[in-house]
Amino acid sequence: MKIGIVSGEMSGDILGAGLIKELKIFYPDAQFVGIGGEKMIAQGLNSLFAQDRLAVMGIVEPLKRLPELLSMRRQLYIYFTEHQFDVVIGIDSPSFNTGLEERLKKVGIKTVHYVSPSVWAWRQGRIKQISRAVDLMLTLLPFENAIYEEHNIPVKFVGHPLADKFSLVHDQQKAKSILSDLLQDRQKKYAPSRPLLACLPGSRGGEIKFIGPVFWESIALCCQSIKNIQVIVPAANSRCREQIEGQLKQYPSLPITIVDGLSHEVMAASDAVLLASGTTALEAMLLKRPMVVAYKMAALSYYIISTLLQTPYIALPNLLANKLLVPELVQGDATVANISSSILQAFATQDKNTQEFTKLHQSIKRNADMESAKTIHALLTGDVI
Repeated sequence: MKIGIVSGEMSGDILGAGLIKELKIFYPDAQFVGIGGEKMIAQGLNSLFAQDRLAVMGIVEPLKRLPELLSMRRQLYIYFTEHQFDVVIGIDSPSFNTGLEERLKKVGIKTVHYVSPSVWAWRQGRIKQISRAVDLMLTLLPFENAIYEEHNIPVKFVGHPLADKFSLVHDQQKAKSILSDLLQDRQKKYAPSRPLLACLPGSRGGEIKFIGPVFWESIALCCQSIKNIQVIVPAANSRCREQIEGQLKQYPSLPITIVDGLSHEVMAASDAVLLASGTTALEAMLLKRPMVVAYKMAALSYYIISTLLQTPYIALPNLLANKLLVPELVQGDATVANISSSILQAFATQDKNTQEFTKLHQSIKRNADMESAKTIHALLTGDVI
């Protein structure tokens, strides 16, 4: 069995690794080839390109690297067709993967897209290409199925893998103890008795470029109200760390500690989380942490996206609840005054959304890795999905 998997994001690397692990139960001798990160490679993927070459954001920014991206997609198509792959699974990165899937489906290779593009939120016209491109759509969130069912596209809600990794009941004191031990081993300063703000400005250079300085200034303002506050910034990778360190040179007095990784451990121990929108907001929800979501991007990209957006929310907890559970401050609203005020409010109302977060957690906890593997196996064997 030859299985292609293409993932262009860190979050996709986690999904892909879990999927490969479960697919091995059905196909222990399968070959896994495509694009993935360290976790997928550790599960046996032969990655033909570095995953971070696909990690581009916005609408305008990918145009700058269009020749490289088109070349990568062409080479993947040639590889998958010449080696007669049985199925190719695109994980997220719809702008890249859907075009590849469409070409592969035309020549008879089964195609699966794992993680629904946000067609329910913007650019609904994409559903026509998705219909041509995929034999099966795997969705992580329950409200995503409706648009695919409406267009007769085979779809399965498998739940979110992250929901399976976190306990429904969160023990913050235990999390503080775990983090204390981890940081002590790394010789990092951390006092479990002091208020802790976890700050996650994103995993891509473009995100940190736009939102980072606003985060640091907002933290500086919060320090005036919470005198003994400590801030830990988990850097997603070495490049992010260098970028964050460069920005923080302008704020030498801030009580900020940068750590490599440990995002879950830092958020779990925190009293509040400041984050750029994305999967991190879902993780904070699953950890039952109060949060503030803020996001900025290039002005032209934001203008284009905002004219197409058809949902009132961008943060996943709000989308799941279909109401404003957590503050989301986007572009012009992502100001120092708004962000700092929201952080202070999050500290003051720690348990406000715990019960709601728990209900949402239960709604997406489905053993997603296995459900996805079983559904792909059913597609390949011709069983009813």
